[in-house]
Amino acid sequence: MPILSFSPPAAERRQWLQAVAALALGSTLRAAHAQAQPAVSASHWPDKPVRIFVAGPVGASADVVARALGDQLGRTLKQPFVVDPKPGAAGAIAVNDLMQAPADGYSLLVGASSLVSEIPHIVKMRHDTRRAITPLAELARGGLVLVAAPNLPAKDLKEVLALARSRAEGLSYASYSPGTMSHVAGVLLSQATGAKLVHVGYKGSTPALGDVMGGHIPLMFDGLATSLPLIRSGKIKAIAVTSAQRSALLPDTPTFAELGFPQLSYTGWMGLWSHSAMPAPLQAAIRQQVQTVLASSAYQNILHLAGFEPGSQRDPATLQRELLADYERVGKALQGSNLQP
Repeated sequence: MPILSFSPPAAERRQWLQAVAALALGSTLRAAHAQAQPAVSASHWPDKPVRIFVAGPVGASADVVARALGDQLGRTLKQPFVVDPKPGAAGAIAVNDLMQAPADGYSLLVGASSLVSEIPHIVKMRHDTRRAITPLAELARGGLVLVAAPNLPAKDLKEVLALARSRAEGLSYASYSPGTMSHVAGVLLSQATGAKLVHVGYKGSTPALGDVMGGHIPLMFDGLATSLPLIRSGKIKAIAVTSAQRSALLPDTPTFAELGFPQLSYTGWMGLWSHSAMPAPLQAAIRQQVQTVLASSAYQNILHLAGFEPGSQRDPATLQRELLADYERVGKALQGSNLQP
């Protein structure tokens, strides 16, 4: 059967081509306008409420930092900053919500550096956080503390390790989320000492600490912000800290380094993150506003009371290089541990 074709008259064809060209031009102009718009509005950010997703539950370290930041930004910029905790999945839920929101500066995320450096090794994530999200600022720094249940018959690290070796099942330890340094620190300690430490992942510090206080799980690596009140009240015991120096908040608690385990020296940081697609001028505008807050005595006082050190002034490129280096370091530590994302 012959193939039928239709060719419109020349005049109609010219009109049709002109119409297509006009539509294409209009689409191009609209796309260019949409791309340019965020950069133009950067100087006016924010002119409406901003949502801050939190990679963690209410009351956990990230939530504490996010509320301190949001409160101070709201006072300065006269716009509401709505803190929206997203517990579970080691921060993947918060990242997914950020990625689904427009990259317009009105959806941001507060979460630990482990979102990039540790979690992707263990948790299957929809987005590659090494590329999908960008650190805008380091909000706070802090090490971890190994805490023990009040009924654990061990008062220091030497006795904890001896107890773990004496039991065929070893000792279990909690983390506030699989894939975070709270989890990885136990792996590193087990590798360094040969003691059997069995990981039990939780959705946040609050439920994990509840089980440690109740004696249902003997150990936990946790942030100072959430453990410090319980240590001071005697509800849990502090064994050692991962920071390079002893914490001023726990001066009698030794560091892992001084106990002979420098591989457990670690100071994590809490960051403000954006969608990587956010235009650079808007990223810079937000960072400038945030850095003003970070330098304020009001914000730093809140951090100190919560057990954090102030964040550094390092730029996003430097933070990103550190994250990628830590990602490689953690990957090597987890080799042979049978932990799979």
